[in-house]
Amino acid sequence: LMEAFLTQSNLAYCGVASAVMVLNSLAIPAPPVDGFRNYHFWTQDNIFTFKPSKTLISPAIVRRQGMTLQEVQNLLSHHGVSSKRLHGDILSLSVFRLLLKNNLNDSSDRLIVNYDRRVLGQKGGGHFSPLAAYDDTTDKVLILDVARYRYPAVWVETVDLWRAMRTLDGISGLQRGILSID
Repeated sequence: LMEAFLTQSNLAYCGVASAVMVLNSLAIPAPPVDGFRNYHFWTQDNIFTFKPSKTLISPAIVRRQGMTLQEVQNLLSHHGVSSKRLHGDILSLSVFRLLLKNNLNDSSDRLIVNYDRRVLGQKGGGHFSPLAAYDDTTDKVLILDVARYRYPAVWVETVDLWRAMRTLDGISGLQRGILSID
């Protein structure tokens, strides 16, 4: 996942950047990229133009309001990646820990978390980022924050991240949560 680590290209593209990281880290076939000769990889632009993803959600809407957990899942699905969407209200803390342990121990699995930054004492609101590791001893999880211009990758208490996922997304009307990609 670290090889695919990138910074979101604008303030509302955290879901897009997280999806691009997952696509590139799983080596999902990508279109060629202008200016890179014959190299093929996903970018925060071509994710919307390849197999026209604009039919799912337009980049203009995403730039204005971001994405919901279901919209990120739909975008990944449109590019052949299956995932399980788990909203915070159906995910107990013990099941969340088990998901972290099982998923992050498998190098072919990915997790994208949707959480409210304020619960973690950060500035901002709803946010997406991939998770990179879980430490059983300290009960902390490593967030690879795609807003690297503002926050570095950070270890957070598992219970705090779980609480941050159990907040309401004002656009969908549902609680935030996590995408499990395996």
